[in-house]
Amino acid sequence: MTSPIRLVAGFFTVGAWTLASRVLGFVRDIMIAAFLGAGPVAEAFLIAFSLPNMFRRFFAEGAFNMAFVPMFSKKLEGDGTAEAQRFAADALSGLAGILIVFTLLAQLAMPALVVAMASGFLADARFDMAVDFGRIAFPYILFISLAALLSGVLNAMGRFVAAAAAPVLLNLLFIAALAVGAALGWPLGATLAWTVPVAGIAQLALLWRAAERAGLRIRPHRPRLTPELRRLAVIAAPAAMAGGVVQINLLVGRQVASFYDGAVAWLNYADRLYQLPLGVVGIAIGVVLLPDLSRRLRAEDTDGGRHAFNRATEFALALTVPAAVALVVVPGPLISVLFERGAFTADDSAATALALAVYGAGLPAFVLQKVLQPLYFAREDTRTPFYFAVVSLVVNAAVAIGLSYSLGYIAAALGTTLAGWAMAVLLWVGSRRMGDAAAPDDRLKRRLPRMLLASALMAGVLWGLESAMSGLWDDPVLRVPALAALVGAGMGAYALASILTGAFTRADLKSAVKRG
Repeated sequence: MTSPIRLVAGFFTVGAWTLASRVLGFVRDIMIAAFLGAGPVAEAFLIAFSLPNMFRRFFAEGAFNMAFVPMFSKKLEGDGTAEAQRFAADALSGLAGILIVFTLLAQLAMPALVVAMASGFLADARFDMAVDFGRIAFPYILFISLAALLSGVLNAMGRFVAAAAAPVLLNLLFIAALAVGAALGWPLGATLAWTVPVAGIAQLALLWRAAERAGLRIRPHRPRLTPELRRLAVIAAPAAMAGGVVQINLLVGRQVASFYDGAVAWLNYADRLYQLPLGVVGIAIGVVLLPDLSRRLRAEDTDGGRHAFNRATEFALALTVPAAVALVVVPGPLISVLFERGAFTADDSAATALALAVYGAGLPAFVLQKVLQPLYFAREDTRTPFYFAVVSLVVNAAVAIGLSYSLGYIAAALGTTLAGWAMAVLLWVGSRRMGDAAAPDDRLKRRLPRMLLASALMAGVLWGLESAMSGLWDDPVLRVPALAALVGAGMGAYALASILTGAFTRADLKSAVKRG
């Protein structure tokens, strides 16, 4: 019998490392914006880098791992480490075989893939650059997908540090490459593209070593279709289709943006900023909650599963609702202070800030998806989320394409946000048939309205301070400390309001960590 996962402690472990990665990711994006702005080289690289990342979510964190982690967790709980290790080796070998073939085919089909991502590039030099950068960067999918499988193995064992720390390597290597490339006069687009597969190899090496230190010697071998892998494929297929739908959603947004000069970069920078709270909270919950629920279901621990689900929901909303409010209320100072320098102009800041506010309105929905989806995946139900994803695709396409003629590039952000809320609502409604294990408890019902009230009070503080500090955002010396003061005041206001309204207390947090 394996030891139980300490749920809230796991959230904070993964969240802390993810925060470090996202902060370094901001440094990376600030450097890209400063050196390349929203120009053609930046847009070509961003499309090229999005290609392996799109399929990575499809193969790794998406369909494959959503099916693999519950099966591995249940084997670990019921059959022991040796059987779980054998299953992991079979899965890794099968995934590697598929991805090697897929990577080779993608090299041949790269022009078509770029057209599928950004057909607006066909009319100018961005297209050839994106094809060249895409061919260099695409092998990243092989390394990062195998790394994601090893992350799933480690997370199922309650070992979160290495898996959460691995993305830090990617951003450190990007920062180093930009600094060295700029100093030596290298072409920065190609420099960034070559850094992508190098970072994938580094992440895979780190996680392979961590798995060995955890006592798992997972060795690739000639792929073979065992009965367990057949079952894995059956479970993963609907999740793969759901992942495909999610990627089509992203494609719709990029296609719309590609017809507006600079919009690909504006949406990317806005996406990076709202991905900070989404990554820190959403990834932490998704990583920790799925193996925990899977093991509790195996042990028929309904009360424990309900507690885990409710505390994950509480943790998610306590952090993301105020973050969403801040992104909606003060997007201008955030973007201008963080990105407006060098080739990134005031017009770029204004366009990016508008996208950020729209994305911010969808932040709670995207995090709630991370909480609700494990309820289905832990039960090996990947079909229902697929059907819901199809509905969200229709919503996204209708809004992004239908409103692009009147709203321009911002229709892509609006489509993403509304599709996110559609998916979250459908997942919530669908979970009602799961009984007590997915039911809100009294503590969550009591605290949710108090979190909303605390966030509303914080919004008033932020709005007032932004207006009072309006003359500081263009000051080259004072704007950084002004933003730090604004963010600090917002955090302080939310913390004070939360305590006064009873949204949460320090005692609750300590208790949750002990019980986790």
